[in-house]
Amino acid sequence: MSYLDDPRVFFAAERTLLAWQRTAIALIGLGFVVERFGLFVRMINAANGNAPVADAMPTLWFGVAFLLLGAAVSALAALQNQRFVRTLSYPEIPRGHQTWLGPVLNYALALTALLMAAWFIRSAV
Repeated sequence: MSYLDDPRVFFAAERTLLAWQRTAIALIGLGFVVERFGLFVRMINAANGNAPVADAMPTLWFGVAFLLLGAAVSALAALQNQRFVRTLSYPEIPRGHQTWLGPVLNYALALTALLMAAWFIRSAV
């Protein structure tokens, strides 16, 4: 619990949530790029008449791993933010400020990453 009674404490927590959100987006983006790069390599090999890649699954699993890691980072950051905001007193949360928007956005980002991972796995099987 903070004893500052200053809204800057709340805004610092919001900035921290946004920093974790950027990290989650970067991990999810990296997972998407890695998985799609494997598809690109398979398409280039097929177009050039080369033999197909023997095992194209590593790019799928590395991509899915990054997607799942990004989803976990996003969800855990939202959970941590919600726990912290509950400990703040009235003067620390600015009047009329909605405290639910950041965590909801992070949960939606985590759900999107999970759905994307499921889509990649289903399309590969």
